[in-house]
Amino acid sequence: MGGNNTFAAGKAVAYRWETVGTVGGAKVLELKDKGMSRKLPEEAHSSRMYLMQHSDGSFAQLRVYDHWHRLRIEIAFHPERDLDRSGRPVLHYHVYSQPGFKHGRAHRLSDRNYRRYKRFIEGKLDK
Repeated sequence: MGGNNTFAAGKAVAYRWETVGTVGGAKVLELKDKGMSRKLPEEAHSSRMYLMQHSDGSFAQLRVYDHWHRLRIEIAFHPERDLDRSGRPVLHYHVYSQPGFKHGRAHRLSDRNYRRYKRFIEGKLDK
C-alpha cells in the first residue's frame, strides 16, 4: 500500500505498508520502513478494517472504513491528554468526517463497543 494507502497528486507512490496476517478477519498491517509515522491508511482498498499492533503483538490501532473505503472510526490505545492527563495510554475512539481526514475529539470506548471490537483489541494473529 502506498502513500499511506493514497495517491499523491494523482500518482501512485511507493508502498508503505504490508499485510502480515489477520485478526478476526481484519488485515494486520505493518510499516515497511519502521522509521515512518505509525498511522494507518486514511483510505482502504481491500478491507473494511485495518489493524496495527505493537511489536509485542498487543493492540495499537484499528481503523474502520465505510463501503466507499473512507475512514469512519479509529479505535486506539495511546495517550490522550483530554481523557487522561497523566499521559498514560487510554483505550478510546475518534469519529472521522468527510471530506478530508479530520476527526472529532477522543471518547473513551464504551463497554458495549469494547465487546463489539474485543476480538480485534485482544486478538492475536490468525494461524
